[in-house]
Amino acid sequence: MERRTIGAAALEVGAVGLGCMPMSWAYSTSEQDGESSLRTVHTALDRGSTLLDTADMYGPFTNELLLGRVLKERRGDAFVSTKCGLLVGDQHIVANGRPGYVKRACDASLRRLQTDVIDLYHLHRADPEVPVEETWGAMAELVRAGKVRALGLSAMGARADRRPGTGIHEATLHLLHRVQQVFPVSSVQAELSVWSREALDALLPWCESRGVGFLAAMPLGNGYLTGTLTTGGGFEADDVRARHPRFTGEMMAANQPLVAGLRRVAQRHGEATPAQVALAWLLTRGRHVVPVPGAKKARWAAENAAAAGLRLTAEDLLEIDTLPPAQGSWD
Repeated sequence: MERRTIGAAALEVGAVGLGCMPMSWAYSTSEQDGESSLRTVHTALDRGSTLLDTADMYGPFTNELLLGRVLKERRGDAFVSTKCGLLVGDQHIVANGRPGYVKRACDASLRRLQTDVIDLYHLHRADPEVPVEETWGAMAELVRAGKVRALGLSAMGARADRRPGTGIHEATLHLLHRVQQVFPVSSVQAELSVWSREALDALLPWCESRGVGFLAAMPLGNGYLTGTLTTGGGFEADDVRARHPRFTGEMMAANQPLVAGLRRVAQRHGEATPAQVALAWLLTRGRHVVPVPGAKKARWAAENAAAAGLRLTAEDLLEIDTLPPAQGSWD
């Protein structure tokens, strides 16, 4: 697989990563299977998807424990990206950016992952009660201690957290400017896909101009852009899509032109799939972009990895770029 670099330290990863969250968190519990997930991770590594993206809150903790079983055998094949800064309660999630907690969280993640160093440590959310400079400073100390190789910032909550009248990533850009003064940012992680393009004009230029990597989260639109979901089929109560405005029966039907467009492009490339086209489109957004599609099954991890070899033409890109905007929003 093609390799890409993240940040000024030129950390090398496969062009397409593996999002491990669906194996343990946010998607249908009935479909979670530990042994199947282990096969998925091994398949991703075999195909060159070296970046494994997780977080201590996924499970909570069980996702890191799962990856630890693989890393114990194949640490040299993997690039480990995990996150800290969120605590999971029975009915709520809260941010914790206190320096002491960050350091304890890192040590706990290292134990669960069965490794002595985390390649990329992301701040999952900034704690509104703690100056972000203090949190980032504690994370920088982890780098100096040799427990972490590089730091990143996640912007996953941009839709819900922004103030009325501001841009969707304005708060994230403000945070990035602040933490960059403390210690270099190596990567930014945020939602980016064919049906969610807000980061193109806001975060990507910031990253590119500073040599910062961009990890594209939810690059397949929570599975919608794969074209494999049944419109109106419904989701289990614990599945995040059961509460997502774009996954009502009405909105899934209304957004079918997006999938149809990806399928038309895929048909011009033989056995390519809509998912592979969606990932290949992201890979054309810049050499600093690494999509991180989630997968629970080995066949999806293999299909996603193969997208790195798909070369879209100018005609393909024009067709994708002129697809209608997605309907339905958190706003």
